[in-house]
Amino acid sequence: MIAIILAAGQGTRLRPLTDDKPKCMVELAGKSLLQRQIEVLRSAGINRIVLVGGYHADRLETEGVELVINPRFAETNMVSTLFCAEDRMIPGEDILIAYGDIVYEPRVLRSLIDANAPVAVSVDREWQRLWETRMDDPLSDAETLKLADKNLIVELGKKPQVLDDIQGQYIGLIKVRSDTVETVRAQWHGLDRLGSYDGKDFDNMYMTSFIQHLIDTGSDVRAAFTDNGWIEIDTVEDLTRYEQMQQAGKLAQFIRLI
Repeated sequence: MIAIILAAGQGTRLRPLTDDKPKCMVELAGKSLLQRQIEVLRSAGINRIVLVGGYHADRLETEGVELVINPRFAETNMVSTLFCAEDRMIPGEDILIAYGDIVYEPRVLRSLIDANAPVAVSVDREWQRLWETRMDDPLSDAETLKLADKNLIVELGKKPQVLDDIQGQYIGLIKVRSDTVETVRAQWHGLDRLGSYDGKDFDNMYMTSFIQHLIDTGSDVRAAFTDNGWIEIDTVEDLTRYEQMQQAGKLAQFIRLI
């Protein structure tokens, strides 16, 4: 298995902390988000790690990992960043795809690794507990995720109208099974470069829009469930809150940092 960490973005909502470094190099409790993620990957035996950088890529920790650059990081989004590493996406080898601004426990990763679906997506069933610590109105930020047949994902990434539209929360962690890698690559190449994807152009397509496209064209996309065990650091307020919770011994109710 190879892991591809997407870390090209500018992290504008974390400024001024990201004025001179990528978002994943911001520290939480004394370690960068990237260091924390790499440690969890390696603890699971995943040692082939590709890091796709862009913004301040010279500040990324790259020891023991392969660095690929998205030269158009300022004008593209996650899917475009992922396919900068397309030649590392080899048919016959499982691929793990991770956002660079998340931290997760080994058990979250293990649930995803153990999933045998063609495409598996980590989904937090207890997402609302976490969102309620971050904002007054969870619906203002969360995205839809609808399931059929227990763990078959039929919709994700849309704006929810009610809490029932959210049967779990996508966390930015995906596994593509070895025999599905070529399908995923072909689907991306087959997309209309002039099309609109949930209001975004091709270059700025959200990852959830691409996953929805896979679902809509017949790919079997399944949830690998977790009950908390992860956090995302999206804003300065997020980071300050998590630091305070860690110091007070309260962060462990959502994630146990290693």
